[in-house]
Amino acid sequence: MRIALLGTGEVCHVLAPALLARGHEVVVGTRSPGATLEQNAAYARVAARLPALKLRTFADAVPGADLVVNAIDGPSCVAALTPLAPALAGRVVMDVSSPLDWSVPDAALDPVDTDSLGERLQRALPQARVVKTLNTLAAAAMAAPGAIGDGDHTVFVSGDDPDAKTLVGGLLRSLGWKDVLDLGGIRTARATEMMLRMWIDTATALGTPLFGFKIVR
Repeated sequence: MRIALLGTGEVCHVLAPALLARGHEVVVGTRSPGATLEQNAAYARVAARLPALKLRTFADAVPGADLVVNAIDGPSCVAALTPLAPALAGRVVMDVSSPLDWSVPDAALDPVDTDSLGERLQRALPQARVVKTLNTLAAAAMAAPGAIGDGDHTVFVSGDDPDAKTLVGGLLRSLGWKDVLDLGGIRTARATEMMLRMWIDTATALGTPLFGFKIVR
């Protein structure tokens, strides 16, 4: 599968190697490839050990992709992706963003309760098929669920398109996820995005971000 991974932060550093290791073609999208290589030392280190990894602008990364991963920071992602709406028409967009605004004291969720980033992206990209997932855990655990409780924890998916969720669910299982819970339509992204406050406070209490949420049936 050809995957366009948009964003060059920690999520990219984790998912790009894992996806390449599973035989996918991965193209990373950024605003300015030159600036990224010059200014993002962490990404440059990842790219140096992964010669198959390609770096393109957002617009050049999307064409031909079977799956687009939104790993752009939450406050910026809607504005960054809106101009790509025509290119993203019909494509599955796996949204892993978090609506946390660190520019205010103690951080804040925005949007919250009556809206979600997942829904905002779906409205901004009306012909794309947005699936929210992987936003309730640390980036380090996204491709290594077995590192926490032998993998006995839950990852959630939200989206309006059943086929898109099937594609994303298959990818998640290939990354080692055993419990993939479909919450329903993209509106349910509100629930998982609001779990971020619980995640932050739990990480503080435990002294580590490496934990997972488990739905016990």
